Amino acid sequence: MAISYIDEIEVKGKRVFIRADFNVPLDSEGRITDDIRIKSTLPTINSILDRGGSVILTSHLGRPKGKVDKKYSLAPVAKRLSELLSKEVMFLEDCVGKLVEERARSLKPGDILLLENLRFHPEEEKNDEGFAKQLAGLADIYINDAFAVSHRAHASVEAITHFATQKGGGFLIKNEMSYFNRAMNKPEHPLIAIVGGAKVSGKLEVLENLIQKVDKLLIGGGMAFTFLKAKGIEVGKSLVEDELMDTAREVMKQAEERGVEVILPVDCIVADKVDANAKYKTTDVREIPADWMGLDIGEQTINLFKEALKDVKTIVWNGPMGVFEIEPFSKGTYEVINIVADSPALSIVGGGDTDVALHRSGKSDHISFISTAGGAFLELLKGSTLPGIRALEH
Repeated sequence: MAISYIDEIEVKGKRVFIRADFNVPLDSEGRITDDIRIKSTLPTINSILDRGGSVILTSHLGRPKGKVDKKYSLAPVAKRLSELLSKEVMFLEDCVGKLVEERARSLKPGDILLLENLRFHPEEEKNDEGFAKQLAGLADIYINDAFAVSHRAHASVEAITHFATQKGGGFLIKNEMSYFNRAMNKPEHPLIAIVGGAKVSGKLEVLENLIQKVDKLLIGGGMAFTFLKAKGIEVGKSLVEDELMDTAREVMKQAEERGVEVILPVDCIVADKVDANAKYKTTDVREIPADWMGLDIGEQTINLFKEALKDVKTIVWNGPMGVFEIEPFSKGTYEVINIVADSPALSIVGGGDTDVALHRSGKSDHISFISTAGGAFLELLKGSTLPGIRALEH
């Protein structure tokens, strides 16, 4: 099955409906604090404008629960888009209805219209066909450029494709799928996956799928302690999902059978509480005090991971190595960023927290590709097909 992308679609004189991801963070005054998601859709928008098309943009923002809530308005996005594009972006206070239809019909080549938050309507998250049909009727072509919501079967992502005369993906979707395929479906070996974050439960299927593909698996973050405890190591008050210890043993057993090396922390930074003012120290994972908890990987583990990442050809990373938001427990995550950034390997990083750490580190430009998604990236790592991607196939 194939997907048509925006550069393969004739847009001259056409109205193009783009499902974008403008779910940007706002401060208490309603100002955008990070516009990376807006910037990531600019290549698709500009491609359409440069080739004589007009653009209708839609997105969700936050979780307004199917009701109009002005704090989740996309009005600040319209303002920022106008600045980035150096041209007027018209904004309407709804995404369906007679006024929207009239304004959409009156668009001329080069015009841009941003519609209000899709999630002000409960039909969006219900994947309602009637709502989707109204959205599809606004334009000649439907383009999905919102990878971060493509794991959701929502009206503007999935149902709309049943009513669109022509459909395809934007450049952001094209890049996400292209890099992911290079890393996971046609990788250059050795391929190493680094998996961190707090819990095993959210990444169980990810781990089970990864050990079918990778040569080595490095596990850090809070989830490492479930694996360590599964190996009979006492880990004090560290985060452990006791109900998943058997599963952790099964993952390690399957990895061993496939010849995949699983590398766990050998030392960690422990503290008496999750706090910047906590007492903390470095200790061997076998010597964690009973009433302390592990909150980051230690120096020996960083060196162990560094050694494991030598001479690899492909690196996939999801999840931080510790509570990086708090200074004493941030070193592990930032050191692994340095190692991955300095590697000549193809490197793909995905997941909200990992992305945040990466942007803070100033090393973003040294990573081959940074996914814009958390949930959708994890779904792909599980081996799942995303509803929003499948819906674009023809």
